[in-house]
Amino acid sequence: QVQLVESGGGWVQTGGSLRLSCAASGRTFSSSTMAWFRQAPGKEREFVADQSWSDGPTDYAESVKGRFTISRDSAKNTVFLQMSSLQLEDTAVYYCAAAPIILSRYLYATSAKYDYWGQGTQVTVSS
Repeated sequence: QVQLVESGGGWVQTGGSLRLSCAASGRTFSSSTMAWFRQAPGKEREFVADQSWSDGPTDYAESVKGRFTISRDSAKNTVFLQMSSLQLEDTAVYYCAAAPIILSRYLYATSAKYDYWGQGTQVTVSS
């Protein structure tokens, strides 16, 4: 049974940093796309960042580009999201997601293409 377990969320002031972790079990995803999505209250879930495979290319939503970094530790089957210069609008529940395959540039931001999801971790940014 595949499980994704996020950790690292919490409360932070504007301009601060947080590092989210997502540990996968049940299968390895070194050759699959893994991503982070987020959902703010009253809004739809949105793409944040992905990495096509371990040490592979990355993509970011325009709103987080230059502030967030996605990375993986393939030995630990874990994906990270380093978030810096956090803003009020970054407040959301952050979800880790894994696809069964490598997603193309046209599909990596589509949540329906990810088969596996974590339970989410809350990130709250306040002034």
